[in-house]
Amino acid sequence: MLDAFRADRRAIEGLPIRLVIALVIGVASLSVMMNMLTGIQGLSTTELDVRPESEVVGPGERTLELTVVGADGAAVADATVLVKSGSAALDGVRDGTTGEDGTVSLSVDPTLRANQDEGTLLIEVKPPAGSGYVDRRGNTKVLVVRGG
Repeated sequence: MLDAFRADRRAIEGLPIRLVIALVIGVASLSVMMNMLTGIQGLSTTELDVRPESEVVGPGERTLELTVVGADGAAVADATVLVKSGSAALDGVRDGTTGEDGTVSLSVDPTLRANQDEGTLLIEVKPPAGSGYVDRRGNTKVLVVRGG
């Protein structure tokens, strides 16, 4: 039985170790190159930002005028804007979709705690579906100041 295995030339026992190493390195290199090619589409995306009409407001009922812009400063239509509590409290989340001029008006009623003189409202943007926009970096925050 042992002689039958020695006579069998189809086995991979005799495969040179250098060929195995070259195969492993080739597969790893191909994986890295494919990852780089897949990442190229990320270079064509544009970061969004929000420009509030007023970055400082006081507590109480307010209307925020928010404009969503791309990196070049051009307004972006059909983006969904969310305003949430930061260190200033907001009852729930306010959201709206920007119009053709890239602007949305949201009614908010921020409050501050008893011994708190200032706080912030957080703004997030969901880019329009199928667009080349992303929102990965933090956006401008709205400062809520007591007596502001």
